[in-house]
Order: sequence, then structure tokens, then C-alpha cells
Amino acid sequence: MATPVVTKTAWKLQEIVAHASNVSSLVLGKASGRLLATGGDDCRVNLWSINKPNCIMSLTGHTSPVESVRLNTPEELIVAGSQSGSIRIWDLEAAKILRTLTGHKANICSLDFHPYGEFVASGSQDTNIKLWDIRRKGCVFRYRGHSQAVRCLRFSPDGKWLASAADDHTVKLWDLTAGKMMSEFPGHTGPVNVVEFHPNEYLLASGSSDRTIRFWDLEKFQVVSCIEGEPGPVRSILFNPDGCCLYSGCQDSLRVYGWEPERCFDVVLVNWGRVADLAICNDQLIGVAFSQSNVSSYVVDLTRVTRTGTVAQDPVQDSRPLAQQPPPASAPLRRIYERPSTACSKPQRVKQNSESERRSPSSEEDRDERESRAEIQNAEDYNEIFQPKNSISRTPPRRSEPFPAPPEDDTATAKEAAKPSPAMDAQFPVPDLEVLPRPPVVTSTPAPKAEPAIIPAARNEPIGLKASDFLPAVKIPQQAELVDEEAMSQIRKGHDTMCVVLTSRHKNLDTVRAVWTTGDIKTSVDSAVAINDLSVVVDLLNIVNQKASLWKLDLCTTVLPQIEKLLQSKYESYVQTGCTSLKLILQRFLPLITDILAAPPSVGVDISREERLHKCRLCYKQLKSISSFVKSKSGLSGRHGSAFRELHLLMASLD
Repeated sequence: MATPVVTKTAWKLQEIVAHASNVSSLVLGKASGRLLATGGDDCRVNLWSINKPNCIMSLTGHTSPVESVRLNTPEELIVAGSQSGSIRIWDLEAAKILRTLTGHKANICSLDFHPYGEFVASGSQDTNIKLWDIRRKGCVFRYRGHSQAVRCLRFSPDGKWLASAADDHTVKLWDLTAGKMMSEFPGHTGPVNVVEFHPNEYLLASGSSDRTIRFWDLEKFQVVSCIEGEPGPVRSILFNPDGCCLYSGCQDSLRVYGWEPERCFDVVLVNWGRVADLAICNDQLIGVAFSQSNVSSYVVDLTRVTRTGTVAQDPVQDSRPLAQQPPPASAPLRRIYERPSTACSKPQRVKQNSESERRSPSSEEDRDERESRAEIQNAEDYNEIFQPKNSISRTPPRRSEPFPAPPEDDTATAKEAAKPSPAMDAQFPVPDLEVLPRPPVVTSTPAPKAEPAIIPAARNEPIGLKASDFLPAVKIPQQAELVDEEAMSQIRKGHDTMCVVLTSRHKNLDTVRAVWTTGDIKTSVDSAVAINDLSVVVDLLNIVNQKASLWKLDLCTTVLPQIEKLLQSKYESYVQTGCTSLKLILQRFLPLITDILAAPPSVGVDISREERLHKCRLCYKQLKSISSFVKSKSGLSGRHGSAFRELHLLMASLD
């Protein structure tokens, strides 16, 4: 009898080099689960077929990094928003630019297609939300209400509502028919990164950087439940198609939640790092993550994941398939979306009959078409996906074959038994489990890897260090194996020095904390600055930044010189803390500082006013100094560039 093969619950499917420079955004096609679009700092939008190494199509036309991309439901159109605030829409079947939309004054942070009509919603760092009519190439409505960048937009399944999430810690619900805000959902204590509508019921889920997921009742406009204790900021969530549970893509894991009451059904370990988007197809969850120019895709077998029933006890998955219990057959607790019928209410996509009808008569549209191109990199895959032979059958099919799972172990017997049929292997080849070949580079050859100018806050390996540097050199090949004691003695070198450094930092923090407990925030900050250790200043500012009411004008005079040092640091976490503190100061005190400095001199002697005027002059001088540095960094790409550009907009009144 043949040995049964135990397959994995989650596995890595492939890794590709998606762009010549860093990847800044990506999205999965939700209908097929097989189409991937990536936007990069090279100003291109590239399209890929999951588990195939070559780029299908490359879309050009943007003149600044692409920071947001979105596919429509039939996967026929794609919209991309850039750092400059422009939006471009391509028709993938026609392989050409369809529309260019302009009007935002800052980065495009979020996009979404209307589920039925030809409308697109866009959210920007300028805090505005705009609804665009693709056919008329114009802005239909502008929604105002957020005070910071809009990070996520989602249309409701019936197309009547629009949910928005922003850095101002709020979720807002907009009525598209009335053109006004229906409700605001406060409660998060950090930027809200993602929102998702339940596929059937009047229920909304939101995930935040405060490591919580909240569920909102859209009939009563109140919170249903709150899940806390996520291992990191929540950036990707997705409801199961039948609405029985919610998937949360966490740091290196997938978590399955219920909400009435709040509970965790299951935890699956997936080494995908920070997952960026999720899709479900054929009872498989596809997750994609990116790091620099690389994009990795992962698969989780949902038939082996508990989606209803008891609470998960252990994050390590059992090797046996789990029997799935059907969702309760009882009536839903909330109303169900009334989707318009296809016979009369559902807006249909306008089909142009000629080339002249596709093109706008304006000269600007002609110029956009000349500047924007759709470069088909792989004609065979393009024709297979975007050029169907008839109007009924379309590839990739709505029910494509699931990705085959690799065996749990890498023994020869398991490998032999796990080999798929030749037809399956040709369509979805299983990678070798021992040596995973690096996919071919689609774009130009990247420059040699050097140490980054900014050391990232989260990384898997030390910068500029190799483990071999800490071990003695092996001169004779026959003596390659080291004695344990010798190896440990080499590893322990420098350990005492590191202990001294950490002990000193702990002592400094204890000193600051002793002053903090007295309630004198200004003195505790002064003591942290006097220690002359930026790491202590960063630790303290991370606490102060969580409560804006702690900030006072005299505190700004002490902190601003330290912020200037943090912004110039090579450590990403230092730069992030400096940007957060500076943004709080600008939002709370810049109007006050400018008003006091612009006020006419008072008659007589007013000591308190003179002190306040002196503090404002100090702050203004320091802000002017920081402003020039922020302006010089506002042209950077990626996360730091976005933060510096936002600060530059806030500091515009200083010029």
C-alpha cells in the first residue's frame, strides 16, 4: 500500500522581481484570484498571472510613482493613482488608455471601482474623496470630512454606499444617492488602514494600526464587537464569500475571526511577512506581499482551516484535514443588501462600436494616448486572459483549477506521490521544495545591492553583517566542523559590550520615568534631552504622540531641535517618530504661532504675553529650519517621500 501524502495548509507559490525599482502598491483580481497588478516607483503598472514568472503587460503614462492600483470586478479595467495626484484608467482588453483624471492636489492613497456602474472613487492625501464618471471624464461629487489622508475606499455590494478609512482614526460612511455623510465611526486609536463590507449583511469591518479590528452595524450605526491583540497593524482583511467569517492577514500568519461574539476560530502560520492583499478562489486564499522590488505570492488551503465552531487553541495547524461545519442556517441578524436586478436597474458597461467612440474628442485625451502605452510583454498569456474567443467563455475561468499543495515533508516518497498529472503540471508547476529557483527578471538588471541609506524598522537580517564574519576562518576543508565551545566563544564576543549598552539605556529610561511619574511632562522631556541619547527621546516621544493633549507650546521649544535630528537619522523608526511629532505640532500650534506673530504689539507690559511671544518666535525659527530640510526630502519616493510631502503641505504657510 502506498504511503499517504500529507500536504501543507499554507505554502509559498512564487516570488518575482516585479519592477526595476521598488514596488509601491499592488492588487489581486478578486474574481479570478489569478490576476495581479503592481505599481512601482518606476511609474509603471505591470500585470502578472499568478504562478507564472513573466509579465503579461506593462502600462506606462504616469510621470511619478504609482501609489495605488485597483481592478474592476470583471477584471477588464484597471485604475492607477500616482504621487502627483493624477489618475489613469486602462482598458485591458483593448490594451490602451481609456481616461486620465486630474483634480487631486496630493498623492492618491486609495481607489475603488463601483460594483455596477462605470464610476471610480479616489481618496487622496489632500483629505478629499472624489467620485468620477469614467464615461464623461469628470468629477461627479467631492466628499469632505476627513482631516488626514484617506487610506482605503470600498463601495457597498449594492453600490449605494461608500466607506472611507483615514489616518485621522475614523471610518466614515457616505450615501452616494444623497451626496452626504451618513455616519462616522470613531473608536480606533490609530490610523485606519482598511475597511471591508460584509458580502450579504449590513455589516462593516475596519482594521487599524492600533492592532484592532472593529465590526460596525450599518442599521444601528454602532459597534458590534472589537477584536484586540493583533500581532501588528491590520492592513488586509477579507470576508469569506458566504460571510461566515473574516480573514485577517497578520504578520506571518492568517487569523480567522467571528464577531458575534468576537472570537478567533483559527490561526495559520504563513511566512509572508506583511501581506498586502488577499483573494479567495476554489477554496484557496491567495495572499501577496512585496518587499522592495520583489513580490511574493502564498496559498492557504481553506478546506484545512476552521471557519466556524470553537475557538482556536493553538496557532500550529494539525496535519489532518479539518471537517468543515456548514454555517448556521438561521436568518441573518441584519438586513441584506438589495442588489439591483440585471434586467432594468443594473448599469451596464457602455460598449463602443468604433474606435472614434472610444476616444475623447479633446486634444488632451489624444496627448494622453500618445504618452500612455500598453506594452504587451507576453502575447500568449495576454491573448489567453484578455482576448476571449467568445463572449461566454473567458480565461482565466471563474472556476480555474486550484493550486496544488506541496507535501508536508520533502522525502523522496512524498515527492513522488505528490507529483501532479502532466496536464496539471504544465498549468501549475510545483516548485522544487529544496531549491526554489529565482524567477527571471522581467525588467532591466538592477544595480548591485548596497547598504540602504535608511535602515528599515522591520527587517529579517542585520544590515551589513554576515554570520560567517563571527566564526573563525576554516583553513583546511577536512576541519570544516567547529567544536561547540569554539563556536560559542566566537559568538559571545561583544556580548558584554551589548549588555552594558542595554543596561545604560534601561537606566536612562528609569531616570526619565521617575520624573514622568511626578506629572511634569516638560521636565521629563528635558531630562531625556539632557541624556543626549536619541533612542531615549524616541521612546518618550512615542508615548507623548499617543495623547495629543500632552503637547504644550513650551514643550515644542524643547522637542523641535530633537525632531530635526530625528528626521536626519538613518533609522526608519526614528524618522517615523519625528514625522509624527512634527505633524502633531503643525496641526495644533502652527496657526497659533502665526497668529501671535502677526498680531500688533500690545500696549503696556504683559509678561505672560511676552513669554508666549518669545516661545512662538523660537518655534517659528526652528520650524523654518526644519522646513528647508523637509522640502529637500519631499521628492523622495515611497513611504518617507509621502510623509515628507504631507509635512511640506502643512508647512506651506511658513514660506
